[in-house]
Amino acid sequence: MNADMPGKKAILFGASGFVGNYLLEGLLSDPDYDQVTIVVRKNLNVAHPKLKMLIGDYHSLPNLKDQIVADEVYIALGTTKKNTPDQKTYYEVDHDYPVLAAQIAKEKGAKSVFLVSAVGPDASSSIFYIRTKGETERDVAALDLLHTHIFRPSMIMGNRKETRPMEKLFIKIFSLLNPLLIGPAQKYRGIEGKDIAKAMLAAAKKPAGKVKVYEWKEMNALL
Repeated sequence: MNADMPGKKAILFGASGFVGNYLLEGLLSDPDYDQVTIVVRKNLNVAHPKLKMLIGDYHSLPNLKDQIVADEVYIALGTTKKNTPDQKTYYEVDHDYPVLAAQIAKEKGAKSVFLVSAVGPDASSSIFYIRTKGETERDVAALDLLHTHIFRPSMIMGNRKETRPMEKLFIKIFSLLNPLLIGPAQKYRGIEGKDIAKAMLAAAKKPAGKVKVYEWKEMNALL
């Protein structure tokens, strides 16, 4: 970036999550950004000259509207069935919150949104999880920001802080399966959480159309 040009402002939702944590690290260390705002439910105990931390959630977000000013909005929100067994609450975290976050950011001037979704979303699916992801993608894209970037990882690999024995097993299986998934099946390849974040930050530096979808192949090409 030209030294005389002001840097970009980014806002990140989901900074305490697995991919969000890598995104936060990447945004703070990227010289293209002058300010990085995060909205979190509790203090992350992270300090950085560029960091602005807002304490809030889906319900209190409208009250923070005046502070949600950024050029780009990164959304890495999500939960699991285990952590959120109630479907109404799950839908609020996975659909309502991302859509509201993107909507408010657009109203305050954001031009680009970067959304972490999942492989195979379908708004007309009878499967709740797949339908929710599909509806979230559809409704974020419908907000009509200048650029909408949608990232669709399959198995998100890497070492998480919390223990998820079944997930660790699946990650091992995907490590073996990845080389066998070729052609159209490539999109089901597992990808490291840090690589999803890296691909998102790389996408922000490239020209893009109105709506761009990144599956494994497209994310991998940005690494």
